[in-house]
Amino acid sequence: MGKFPVADAEISHTKICRKCKGRNSFNAIRCRRCGYSSMRPKNKVVKRKK
Repeated sequence: MGKFPVADAEISHTKICRKCKGRNSFNAIRCRRCGYSSMRPKNKVVKRKK
């Protein structure tokens, strides 16, 4: 991903809320911003610009 693998590992170890796109800890059950319970893990692969 980037130049710093330790930082990349820490950043990618989060969950993203499907409703408000807020970042949450990996252990979170509900979103800290909106309270929504459906979350996905952060994508590990960076998409290139076309």
